[in-house]
Amino acid sequence: MTGWTEPLGRGVLYRLYEKRLRRALVPDSLPHHVAMIIDGNRRWARQSGYETVAHGHRAGAAKMREFLTWCDDLGIGVVTLYLLSSDNLTNRPSDELRELIEIIADLAEDVSHFRNWRVQHVGDAARLPAPLTSALSSAQARTSDHTGLHVNLAVGYGGRHEIVDAMRTIVRNHHLEGGSLDELAELLTPDLIGEHLYTGGQPDPDLVIRTSGEQRLSDFMLWQSAHSEFYFMEALGPDMREVDFLRALRDYARRHRRFGG
Repeated sequence: MTGWTEPLGRGVLYRLYEKRLRRALVPDSLPHHVAMIIDGNRRWARQSGYETVAHGHRAGAAKMREFLTWCDDLGIGVVTLYLLSSDNLTNRPSDELRELIEIIADLAEDVSHFRNWRVQHVGDAARLPAPLTSALSSAQARTSDHTGLHVNLAVGYGGRHEIVDAMRTIVRNHHLEGGSLDELAELLTPDLIGEHLYTGGQPDPDLVIRTSGEQRLSDFMLWQSAHSEFYFMEALGPDMREVDFLRALRDYARRHRRFGG
């Protein structure tokens, strides 16, 4: 009987703690845009005794569905999930990549049918296999008129590549308009470049979270996160709990944002 009582007791205490954290959060102190680097899926699979890391990626995807619900329930407006980097397309084993692509396609399909969320793909579609591109495009088209949580799925995404793509678009457009290089040099501003990023027209992330204890950006939203706050949690992606997220929000609310000042 004791073996059941202790976990049950801890569960009750955690639920009470979650409620306390949630009540303490003031809506005006919450981030409008949260960016999430989901890390630790492969380690989670190995530590859990699975033969393939695909189990970890599926568990991580399931956790991201939960995470989006937590954000939506708190009134957060935009969430960006870093699901597959452009580097992953070349440095992951083919078997793992194939399964990961299927998992991401399933996640996009699932999220696009949930609540009133608007799904947007951010990344280089030209570098993705056709079935995944189709799944992302369908999810985006299906939710284009939705007005709820804006969900960015960063797939085939690289921050440096994004900036290069933005600059190429600006230069090409200016050339088509017959402008000179000197005129282009005068026109270039951070705002203009920002408008041509994959996330053009959206607010920059206020808070960037990374799971698994690693403390690096991994080429994620390099331009947009210039003034973001960062929070690194020890939990592996699939192990993240709502209480971990609430602690991140509490930490964010206590900070004095300087925006480069």
